[in-house]
Amino acid sequence: MKLNRWVTSSLRTKMLIMFVMLTAIPLIAVGIISYTKSYNTVSQHSIATTELVAEHLKNEMDVLFSDNRKFLDISKNSSVLRFLLIQNETYEEAKDILKTFSLYRDTYRFSNGITNIMLFNQYGKGISEKKGVFQMDGDPFQYGTFKNLLNYPDEILILPPSETDGFNNLDHAVQDSPFIISIVATVKQEITDEVIGFMVINLDATVIENFCNNTKMGDNGFFYVTDSYGQPIIVPDKLKSAGRAAGLTKQQLFAPSGNDIRHFNNRDQLVVYATSDLTGWKIVGEVPLSEVVKDAKQIETLIFVSVVFTIVFTITLYAFISSRLIRPIRFLKNKMRQAASGYLEAKVGNVGHDEIADLGISFNTMLDKIKILIENSIKEQEQIKMAELRTLQAQINPHFLYNTLDSIIWLAESKKSEEVIGIVNALATFFRISLSKGKDCITIREEIDHISNYLTIQQMRYRDILDYEIHIQEEILACDILKMTLQPLVENALYHGIKNKRGKGRIRIDGGYGKSGNIEFHVTDNGAGIPKDKQEQLIAMLQQDSHQAQPQSGGFGIMNVHERIRLYYGEPYGLKLESDQGVGTTVIVSIPVRREYDEKSVVGG
Repeated sequence: MKLNRWVTSSLRTKMLIMFVMLTAIPLIAVGIISYTKSYNTVSQHSIATTELVAEHLKNEMDVLFSDNRKFLDISKNSSVLRFLLIQNETYEEAKDILKTFSLYRDTYRFSNGITNIMLFNQYGKGISEKKGVFQMDGDPFQYGTFKNLLNYPDEILILPPSETDGFNNLDHAVQDSPFIISIVATVKQEITDEVIGFMVINLDATVIENFCNNTKMGDNGFFYVTDSYGQPIIVPDKLKSAGRAAGLTKQQLFAPSGNDIRHFNNRDQLVVYATSDLTGWKIVGEVPLSEVVKDAKQIETLIFVSVVFTIVFTITLYAFISSRLIRPIRFLKNKMRQAASGYLEAKVGNVGHDEIADLGISFNTMLDKIKILIENSIKEQEQIKMAELRTLQAQINPHFLYNTLDSIIWLAESKKSEEVIGIVNALATFFRISLSKGKDCITIREEIDHISNYLTIQQMRYRDILDYEIHIQEEILACDILKMTLQPLVENALYHGIKNKRGKGRIRIDGGYGKSGNIEFHVTDNGAGIPKDKQEQLIAMLQQDSHQAQPQSGGFGIMNVHERIRLYYGEPYGLKLESDQGVGTTVIVSIPVRREYDEKSVVGG
């Protein structure tokens, strides 16, 4: 009994008992070493096998092109040379040439992939397997390929489908497949080596595509063919459904063969590649690494099960003691996580008499004190925010009133009594909306009426330089907005934009739902714009904390509105600024969609 009490009352004693479990560490170390050795061996073998598959596919493609290139020997036939040298119809030569085509097809095993064979001289006279004797629409040199071959007559070109546009229709014959690979070479006189024509062998590219489709590499692996620049030439069905491949790096494009493990589409991908000796094209294979090392994973499972089975007995021996130790610690940890996430009712029950129980009691006391501190802090922050908001509101009204009274004085001095009456009526309506029975929020419809009255007042004073447009979506007019949000921005547009340019200016106000679902207003002017350095300062201030930003000249109205929106709605709402010096400025206002204003849900909420 005393021993049991000694064990259950000391956390240190429990920790000493738990250290017995360290006997399992040597077994785990042996398992890890065994797994690493076997995994590396099996993985390397699997990758090497995959490289051999790529090499085999490359050899098959080279054999295909090698067989088809033997058809170029037809160009040395005497009948071919006479046909190309003589411009008149040469029926017998043409008949012999077509028989030669058939003879070669019967000789080589990959000839079924050839869709057409064409021979033609520099004047466009030619013969093809599909059309017979034909005359091209123009000379061959309208194609850059044939011009280049004149400079390098000994070269044999193998052109991918992307470079064979038009080659499948030189004889105007109907082709079985528009997706072709062309083998192009010159035809030369035997004695002088003078180029007298060209030979084109069109190969159905789906033959190589079938090679790729029929070569298996795991369940989801595939092979495809790229040119020397890494652009896909032959795309198999699996790659078409996948959409895109990992591809090769610049270093791999210059390497003859190799492999790499790339992280692609949120998984590790094995990439193997080999280079065709005849074309320089790359045969690239891609397969999820997990499929390649599947056998290694099976070995991993076997080793894991063996190690687990070995240490189960040791763990079972101390199961009761460890559970008694770990359970209260885990319970306390979970309660702490709940408290850290904001749930302050996550209290710990008073169970036991050891050190963990004492920690639980202290934790409960701490939660009670934190709740009291948070409640007091929330109340203080609400009071501070409301005081700041009222101060900012008070800054706006006297600023506008001063400017308006200045306009009335100017009109009165000019003896424009009707304009004075109009501007005073507009001012009265303006301040009636501004007061709004002491409310801080009004509807967007009222705010737009507010702006209309303001612009009416300013247009009387600046009729020679000011036009304006207002376009607001009908759906948002019933929504709420913080009072005096748009008027300071319109005032900035007038005094710092329109007045600083020559000629007539225009202010445009647009409002509606933004892409994010919030309400957005765009206040745009075609004024002088903002210099780049000053624009950067304003943008920086808008991104700062509202208490840290110090508005400069011309930025007071913008910062005032931005701070009020942040105080009411919080982030991410506020203002954004776009300006092009000499073109104009746009201020974007973003607020949430609210149809019934509730002060508690905004300030401090």
